[in-house]
Amino acid sequence: MATILEGVSRTFAEFLLIPRLTRKDQKPDEVDLSTPLSAVEPNKLARFKINTPVVSAAMQSVSGSRLAIALARQGGLGFVFCSQDIASQAEMVHQVKAHKAGFVSSDSNTKTDTTLLEVIELMKRTGHSTVPVTDDGTGSGKLLGLITDQDFWVYEDDLSNTVGQHMTAIDKVIFGVEGLTLNEANRLLHKHKKNCLPILDDAGHLTSLVFKKDYEDHMRHPNELLDGSKRLCVGAAINTHDYRERVPALIEAGADALCFDSSDGFTEFQKEGIEWIRHQYGQSIVIGGGNIVSAEGFDYLVEDGGVDFVKVGMGGGSICITREQKGVGRGQASALMDVVRRRDEYLAETGRYIPICSDGGLANDTQIVIALAMGADFVMMGRYFAMTEESPTPKTSINGQMYKPYWGEGTNRAQNWQRYAEDMSTREMVFEEGVDAYVPLVGSVAEVLKTTLYKLRSTMVNVGADGLSEFRDRSILTLVSEQSVIEAGTSSVFQFSATRDIEESNWGGKS
Repeated sequence: MATILEGVSRTFAEFLLIPRLTRKDQKPDEVDLSTPLSAVEPNKLARFKINTPVVSAAMQSVSGSRLAIALARQGGLGFVFCSQDIASQAEMVHQVKAHKAGFVSSDSNTKTDTTLLEVIELMKRTGHSTVPVTDDGTGSGKLLGLITDQDFWVYEDDLSNTVGQHMTAIDKVIFGVEGLTLNEANRLLHKHKKNCLPILDDAGHLTSLVFKKDYEDHMRHPNELLDGSKRLCVGAAINTHDYRERVPALIEAGADALCFDSSDGFTEFQKEGIEWIRHQYGQSIVIGGGNIVSAEGFDYLVEDGGVDFVKVGMGGGSICITREQKGVGRGQASALMDVVRRRDEYLAETGRYIPICSDGGLANDTQIVIALAMGADFVMMGRYFAMTEESPTPKTSINGQMYKPYWGEGTNRAQNWQRYAEDMSTREMVFEEGVDAYVPLVGSVAEVLKTTLYKLRSTMVNVGADGLSEFRDRSILTLVSEQSVIEAGTSSVFQFSATRDIEESNWGGKS
């Protein structure tokens, strides 16, 4: 007969934290949220860390280049989805890396013989009010001038006029020379009271742009996740079918971390992929594996110098129906506690620390806190980011409320046969393991993360912890009864508060 585990499969909603001593010198703003993403070898520092313990799920409706940029600016890491062709995914990674701490590749350009009407359409389409004018109309052509929305009047000027008749010519453009530092570029912007500074090479070709607004944005977000060349960091998902071609292209594009995207990572296919990457690139490449839900799965992916981090979770995502369809999975809290327990034993045995990513099963900010208290080093989320301005799906109005489409990688809409297809010969899904839905639009990544991270820092102060490692060590969790859940909410009162409605909407309803 089957082996029956003792106990029940538990979720994050069944636990609460017991407060510990809060010290007088503690302040939420000073709590350290940085955490390793790569394995930490004995007596060494992690090869790669993130400044915020949050990464985005590698999903079509979540992790495009725009969201990866926004998340890196907040100190987290976006994993660009792999259910697309290799060239497209590599280009998304390249777009993130092009944001070199303020040095931005120009993706809106024009020529001197373009009409004002065409430039206006370009500005509307891209949202850019400053457009470089180059000899060939590309972002790397010889710079001839700049045209902005201040150089013409839409309702007064003849829109059939050419850009050359209205632009600021190169001899009057303030520009920087390739090789100057970002500080030097910002000083030029400040000195000449400009909003945009083109950067040119010795031959006068455009290499990048520096904007005043990006400087101000950086000052507001000092936790930006940057690589050694001051570029934003980005992760990329891979699968077990074409990794021999996909991995080299992603590394060439500049991906800082790779992660196998699979509903079930406890497979020989994934182990072979890990071994191939290690053989080709050694230990320098940060690799994540999963998903798993047991100590047995942890040992399989980690042994013999395998993955740097493991993703834990199966069937707990808001649009995932793997448990319902196949009867396979585990409550997210139980799965996480089992893997964390084995991780800590492995650390004691080898001195090697393996970060754990809790993926799925998070219904609200409180459950993010519980996951980190249980031992996760960081969390991966899909719905949370699908609801933001920066997710790649279009806004849709339904009964006066703005929504965004959100679908799982296990749906027919995703056409992610490489992850879920049962019949690999036909590349067709026999059944779906995800749903297609809508989620409410809640604002920008910066706005929603600000609230979430402040709640996390405040809770860590309640436990007397200054960092995530200390938070895990000091946390004491207690199971809650159904009556405890009722007691925790409001009762016998009427509330007239838009704030509560918004918070409930953010996570798709009450938990």
